[in-house]
Amino acid sequence: MLHVLALVAAASVEPMVSTAWLQSHLADPQVRVVYTGDREAYDRAHIPGARFIDHMDTLSGQMSAGGGMDHHMLPIPELAKMLAVKAGAADGTHVVLYGDQPMQIGWIYMTLAATGHAADVSLLDGNLNLWRSENRPVTTDVPPAGSGTLTVQPAPDVIVDAPYVKARLQSPDIKVLDVRTPMEWNNGHLPGATLILWQDLYADQRMLKFKSIDEIRALLTKSGVAPNQTVVTYCAVGMRASLMYWAARTAGIPARVYVGSWQDWQRDAGNPIAK
Repeated sequence: MLHVLALVAAASVEPMVSTAWLQSHLADPQVRVVYTGDREAYDRAHIPGARFIDHMDTLSGQMSAGGGMDHHMLPIPELAKMLAVKAGAADGTHVVLYGDQPMQIGWIYMTLAATGHAADVSLLDGNLNLWRSENRPVTTDVPPAGSGTLTVQPAPDVIVDAPYVKARLQSPDIKVLDVRTPMEWNNGHLPGATLILWQDLYADQRMLKFKSIDEIRALLTKSGVAPNQTVVTYCAVGMRASLMYWAARTAGIPARVYVGSWQDWQRDAGNPIAK
């Protein structure tokens, strides 16, 4: 459960970067590495300079009786900014996120995108298994919390809600992608949606090595995404959907995330459901 977020001030940085690229930027003063996932795993070993952030700290909603989040939603932008700054994010930097839990990777990416910094975030092509297999450095040293400035910017191209989706279910300009399991899909899905699996984004799931951008683009095309369409992704609460949102953007396809997703959709009996 290892997730690292690194920031580099370079507008030309691609949305997916290699382990070699990240290692070569570890000493860059504009790079800040952040780990999100299991605290014990972080304490055992992480990329040098990595700060820890728990994705649960980026949520707002009601806690269920079982102790889980009943409504998986983002906090207000100012709180998201505070958490991002603590993790080391700042204006003029670029984020490189990696880990072993793709759903959390996607969620943290989307959280930063929601502050208006989608263009400043990349995902690492690989995880700590790959990093270590290449004999790259790890550490147990814990750096202090970040204290920079991160300006929240308008981000109308990131998050959508149920009314937005409902009004566009029949639109030829929108393609809805369901990023859940076949079992979840069979129990009900949004009308007109197409099932797509986040696992299919990877060429090697153990190392979390992504397919090429051309292959990701082909996967989306196979799922029915036509030229000039905007993709709207959803899943159970928005985490898997956030990873697919990143994939669509990486492939050069306009995209939005329905945060709250199926959990939010089925709250309203007036929302249509297909089976």
